Amino acid sequence: KSSKFGNIAGCMVSDGIIRRNAKVRTMRAGVVIGENLSIESLRRFKDDATEVREGFECGIGVGSFKDIQIGDTFEVFEMREKKRA
Repeated sequence: KSSKFGNIAGCMVSDGIIRRNAKVRTMRAGVVIGENLSIESLRRFKDDATEVREGFECGIGVGSFKDIQIGDTFEVFEMREKKRA
């Protein structure tokens, strides 16, 4: 817990890249328990990070979502607008 950011989840990036301000879906035992949350803080050790790559550890602050438990999985995604061809 942090007085500034609220709850912070210690995470290991297993696939892809996590970027700050991306959207997060929280899963517990295969069931979605939090959806369309945003990453408010992303840290590597004690430094702020804009992105964290696969294979590295980081701390993720999800802000309003308080129910984080050991074993939860975060699915991070970005919404992009694609022009028609």
